[in-house]
Amino acid sequence: MAMNYNAKDEVDGAPPCAPGGTAKTRRPDNTAFKQQRLPAWQPILTAGTVLPTFFIIGLIFIPIGIGIFVTSNNIREIEGNVFMYYGLSNFYQNHRRYVKSRDDSQLNGDSSALLNPSKECEPYRRNEDKPIAPCGAIANSMFNDTLELFLVTNESDSTLSPIRLKKKGIAWWTDKNVKFRNPPGGGSLQERFKGTTKPVNWLKPVYMLDSDEDNNGFINEDFIVWMRTAALPTFRKLYRLIERTSDLHPTLPAGRYYLNITYNYPVHSFDGRKRMILSTISWMGGKNPFLGIAYITIGSISFLLGVVLLVINHKYRNSSNTADITI
Repeated sequence: MAMNYNAKDEVDGAPPCAPGGTAKTRRPDNTAFKQQRLPAWQPILTAGTVLPTFFIIGLIFIPIGIGIFVTSNNIREIEGNVFMYYGLSNFYQNHRRYVKSRDDSQLNGDSSALLNPSKECEPYRRNEDKPIAPCGAIANSMFNDTLELFLVTNESDSTLSPIRLKKKGIAWWTDKNVKFRNPPGGGSLQERFKGTTKPVNWLKPVYMLDSDEDNNGFINEDFIVWMRTAALPTFRKLYRLIERTSDLHPTLPAGRYYLNITYNYPVHSFDGRKRMILSTISWMGGKNPFLGIAYITIGSISFLLGVVLLVINHKYRNSSNTADITI
């Protein structure tokens, strides 16, 4: 049976529908969203809107930066709890391959990852045909100098009184209790690390980092602090905490001090330098002028751009008005 074809019966390129049937269509629904009828707003950038923005940013950021910078520089030595840091220079912990050279599953106590570390740890994945625990370049380069601080109590015979350095409480709570865990098991820590070997540059295995069971192995706080990589080549990391024991006496009284350093960490290979810092903290943390300098720089640039654009706008607006009058 023949059927007549009419172009009007075809909807949006679809084949004609049977008589009495429902027409097929690909037309979007007649809604404000699908028909793009929603209200819209597009900013019109003019001198009257752009220039005040630059000036406002400058006027806000510059005072904030000055306040942060002054606060950082006014951190006094040595009242309240005192924080002892070690610092390294010219050490690039932010190198891409260095940052990736770790196995977070192994550090979290996974038994399978302990004996079969990630390939990201190469070339510090295995040694002497045994898996390295902890594996990777970050762990292998852990800072291992020992710092001891003494107060010279008697100038005549140089009597030394040791300053109590607290080694727990220096790591982030989330790192200590969530990200880093020792392998599970009921035996001693040495037995739980059985079948592994120490990193190449370490003097002793990971289960001998501390005599305190709560600060040994992967949960050793010196190790946890080191594993949090720094963003810049010159950095400091928290080493010990000197707590204030009495409100009537300063944490570190005035006098002569003796610092004993057990040198284990060489820096000549990367042309670096080591330092020890004693500092207190303020509402913005330890002494670090970077944030204040950043605010001052951004505010100054914004204010300067505002002045430049104001001059340009004034010059060309006057030229335009003169041209209109001439015409």
